[in-house]
Amino acid sequence: MRAVLTRVKSASVTVAGEVVGQIGPGFLILLGVTHNDTEAQAVKLADKLTGLRIFEDESGKMNLGLEAVNGQILVISQFTLYANCKKGRRPEFLSAARPEVATPLYEKFVELCRDKGFHVETGRFGAEMLVESINDGPLTIVVDTDQL
Repeated sequence: MRAVLTRVKSASVTVAGEVVGQIGPGFLILLGVTHNDTEAQAVKLADKLTGLRIFEDESGKMNLGLEAVNGQILVISQFTLYANCKKGRRPEFLSAARPEVATPLYEKFVELCRDKGFHVETGRFGAEMLVESINDGPLTIVVDTDQL
């Protein structure tokens, strides 16, 4: 699994003109799934991301975690995180898992974050989505379970 996490002041996702997910301060997580991913990767990634201490304390150091700031999470499915741009000018997405594999793992990741006590909003898997965010920092981190 691969995630792009952005610390945000707020974020929202709109589908067909309707806001389907909206958060205040917290994490916007774009989540991609590849063919050989399993629930074990979802567990590992959820543990890592929800445990990151990337909010500033009273001294201005990144010492606080999501729970310390009552942060929320917006998770958006993002198969394009597995784009391959090696050949030509049109990316190919053969490394991205098909929906029948990706959907349950995406849903498991969301469930794991909720089970940790966080307020989690989502987009709609496979839908055309408009995502808006106000980045805080900006602070953006790319995490791949192959590197954990």
